[in-house]
Amino acid sequence: MGVNAVRLRVRSGTALSLVSLAGLAAFCWPLLVTPGARIGQSAFAPWMFVLLLPLLLAVALAEIAEGGIDAKAIALLGVLGAVGAALRPLGTNVAGFEPMFFVLVHGGRVLGRGFGYLLGAVAMFASALITAGVGPWLPYQILGAAWVGFFAGCLPRARGRTEIAMLAAYGAVAAFAYGWLQNLGLWPFVGGMASSISYHPGAPLADNLGRFVAFNLATSLGFDLPRAIFTAILVAVTGRPVLLALRRAARRAAFEAPAGFDDRSD
Repeated sequence: MGVNAVRLRVRSGTALSLVSLAGLAAFCWPLLVTPGARIGQSAFAPWMFVLLLPLLLAVALAEIAEGGIDAKAIALLGVLGAVGAALRPLGTNVAGFEPMFFVLVHGGRVLGRGFGYLLGAVAMFASALITAGVGPWLPYQILGAAWVGFFAGCLPRARGRTEIAMLAAYGAVAAFAYGWLQNLGLWPFVGGMASSISYHPGAPLADNLGRFVAFNLATSLGFDLPRAIFTAILVAVTGRPVLLALRRAARRAAFEAPAGFDDRSD
């Protein structure tokens, strides 16, 4: 249950959908190319998506912001984005400690899917600037975080402990899926691995899928699983006070109240 702090109109919704489809292609292309396809054999293929994603993200963010976000939503986006960006560096040296995700989950839940999408993108981009984490992986991280916030705003209605449990479960799944998506974007770039877990360009889907699962289990399960558990715990612990605070702020901001003018004269 939440408000729509950022309204998704037809154009912005279409742009977001197209960018999300392109993002899925950017993440999943290693598994989807057919054997012998040129894109699977080309060394430029991964870089093509790295160069394309920032442009598509910029289009989606511009479309969402155009006429669909007011000054109050921008202010709240700045505050929550700064909180998320400040929290993320706390987990850079600890396996599974990613405190930023609970901000995205609660923000998207209360303030809507459009706001959640922007919040994930802004928080991840700002945190990359703080940690000097700008690189070819950043567009993938921005899109993954944006999806975490967006789908938090798509969760069904619930109240009380049921809502907290639902958000905690979603946080765990989203944090785990985020890690696997980032690995899928990184996987084609990684060389020098055993052939049983390395990406084979143009190999059949079943072969590469098995290698990718083995790659995750061998290299990042110690990060993905603790991240999911920690996110679920943090969402559950902070759920009640944070949700109340955000809903109080949303009511006072009256995002969905129609604008009008007072025609009373003195």
